Amino acid sequence: MTTPLSVQEYRDLLAVALPEAMDGDTVEPSVQTLFTPDSHRAALYVDSTVVRGGRGVGKTFWYRSLLDESLREVAAQEYGIERLRRVQVFRGYGASVEPDLYPGTGNLRQLVEEGIPPYDLWYAVLLTALGQPELRELPEWRDKAIWVRNNPGAAERTVQAADREAQARGVTHLILFDALEHLHRDRAQADRLVGGILELALAMRLGTRAIRFKVFIRPDMYDGALLHFPDASKLSSNAAALTWSRANLYGLLFHTLGNAEGELAERFRTLTGGWQSEADGRRHVPPALLSGDEQYQTNHFTQIAGPYMGSNFRKGHTYTWLPNHLMDGVEQVSPRSFLSALQKALSETRGQYAGYEFALHHEGIRRGVQKASETRVVEVSEDMPWVQLAIEPLAGHQVPIEQDKVEALWDESRLVDALRKEAQRYEPVTPGGEDEVRTGPRYPEDPVQLIEELIELGVMRRRADRRIDLPDVYRIAFGVGRKGGVPRVAN
Repeated sequence: MTTPLSVQEYRDLLAVALPEAMDGDTVEPSVQTLFTPDSHRAALYVDSTVVRGGRGVGKTFWYRSLLDESLREVAAQEYGIERLRRVQVFRGYGASVEPDLYPGTGNLRQLVEEGIPPYDLWYAVLLTALGQPELRELPEWRDKAIWVRNNPGAAERTVQAADREAQARGVTHLILFDALEHLHRDRAQADRLVGGILELALAMRLGTRAIRFKVFIRPDMYDGALLHFPDASKLSSNAAALTWSRANLYGLLFHTLGNAEGELAERFRTLTGGWQSEADGRRHVPPALLSGDEQYQTNHFTQIAGPYMGSNFRKGHTYTWLPNHLMDGVEQVSPRSFLSALQKALSETRGQYAGYEFALHHEGIRRGVQKASETRVVEVSEDMPWVQLAIEPLAGHQVPIEQDKVEALWDESRLVDALRKEAQRYEPVTPGGEDEVRTGPRYPEDPVQLIEELIELGVMRRRADRRIDLPDVYRIAFGVGRKGGVPRVAN
């Protein structure tokens, strides 16, 4: 009979397992780290062109996984998507520097300034992937895009030939796009570039049978692209979203523990039971109960963190408390925040509560949520600086808060002027024209609409009594209080 893991052994296992799962943008996926929640199946369908997801939910992870033949095989097997075994995958855009495959950030900025149409540019990227011979002789993307514009017939014949050849072989050419927030520092120009990608994606979807795009994109960027290419909404019918349920999050945790290196992970698998080994023993798949049954997961997480967030149930149950306090206003938790909070909880427990009877102390978990909140606020401030401008006037106050009070605080802090100043950092293509795109919120001078947009983003939520609330994952780091809630981060 396998000896149960001691408190110290659980801490050692967590320490080995968690750092590898912290940053999906820098850690390459592997057969060990590839976790396949049921909710992500639709995102892997070859015909799912648009895959929406916020920061840290797995866009880059799946982008890189689909580029790897062995990982595609794992996904095809576990999701039952046979078509994934019959794809030829290309990079259309990503965070890595690949100047022979697509233009980099600096090149894109120059091309945009020169007025190169985004559609022509991405058409050149597609034709390069498909092996168009004339484009091989043109080293500069400017020249490639100009060739596309000047040779529409040759471009179409290349697409037609590639489509027919792929059909004959029974494969699909799949072109992947990721890291679209890096396309251009001017959000309006980034939206135009994304619009060009989606326009071409729709053209391939309607005009070919074996050429498909898969675009991993933040929801707000997808909405912004619709301003430049309204027909992109036609892609919504087959769009997918990367979402994580509570059971998915804990399934990821247990998968991570069971696939860590060393004897402790092996003992953990034996103790929990029912694991299946794949890939010559390099990958271990948890049983369905451990990856998807909340009651079963609760029993095992209790062995790691204890049952309660204090001395009794009145303080909350550890299993539900952690994801509940990381949830945004649309009830989503990013796995990056979840694992980051656990890593911080482990660090705090080892540093201050080493003698605690469980591997994670409840105060450590609270500080983990504080840390995750700080990280989330930094991320949203980078992605959408206007959100920080809108929430900062609420610092020092408590939620829930009356909407009239929010509007008064915004008026007092001259938020409209701050948003206008932020928008002036960018110049529209045609000042005053119909194609003018306003960076930041859609209705910066209308506080009611502004609140609704923040609700759509998950930064705010409206309670049944109509008061405005902020989820803890934003509230804490923004310095907004809540009676009885997780304390604000001390400055």
